Amino acid sequence: MASSEAVKKYLAYWFQLQKPVIIARQNKAILPQKVIMGDRYSVEFERCWNLVSDPATGDCYVQGTTQTIQELLSSKWNISDCARCTMPVPIIEVGSQESSCVCNDLDNWPNNELPSPRQPIENGKALKDIHRRLNRTSQSF
Repeated sequence: MASSEAVKKYLAYWFQLQKPVIIARQNKAILPQKVIMGDRYSVEFERCWNLVSDPATGDCYVQGTTQTIQELLSSKWNISDCARCTMPVPIIEVGSQESSCVCNDLDNWPNNELPSPRQPIENGKALKDIHRRLNRTSQSF
């Protein structure tokens, strides 16, 4: 079963590659301009997440996919890394599914010359981890 955090990460990563979410009932595509603000998701992204994860909104899905956000939040699906591009993709737990990734219609992906989409990073924690690794390395000499 995909956790809500895994689905949220999935959505954030694809937003960073400019893949909008389609709200079927409104025939509308939404794509926040900013996904990450420092060590957290942006307010704009959080609003999108709250909208598309609310069952009252109806069917919402990442453009190029058929699985709705509500389906991904059910016990039938899991989120795993694509074998082609390492981006998060939905994988059905039981049964069969098409084997295409959301990246299949992106001509310029995977592109190792661009920064990969990411989750928010807490700078202080990341710097402490680097400092700890450097200390460990210097002590071994």
